Amino acid sequence: MKLTAGTDAMRCLRFSDKVLRWYTDCCRTPIANTAAGARFPVIGVVHSFMDHEADGRSRDEALGPPLCRLYERSAVGPLPPNAPGPPSLGAYAGHASKILGWWVRGLNRPTPFFDDRTKAPRAVPRVLTPSERAAL
Repeated sequence: MKLTAGTDAMRCLRFSDKVLRWYTDCCRTPIANTAAGARFPVIGVVHSFMDHEADGRSRDEALGPPLCRLYERSAVGPLPPNAPGPPSLGAYAGHASKILGWWVRGLNRPTPFFDDRTKAPRAVPRVLTPSERAAL
């Protein structure tokens, strides 16, 4: 992933010891979720943050169609009628093998979210208080 502007405004929240949620400080736009460490080669990008239409492509053309649904219980509205089903054991195995391959080949670098030398997050993770979390 490459961010072309605004990296100085990136901030992150730590909701657990495993996940960082990245956003912009200026307008609070969500960017992505990453593992808390730089070694895990997966970035969960918030698709509305991406400019996938810049070259005239739809979201599915740029990213591929949705493969499965996750965390549907946290959805704030009904699922679309054409939503894919929950992931299967085969889907988990396929994803795990891809992630392992990316990690072995070093495809987790460079990343706009972590310093290449120190592997530290580019912004100091802010931990929400229980009352701040409850307000969300």
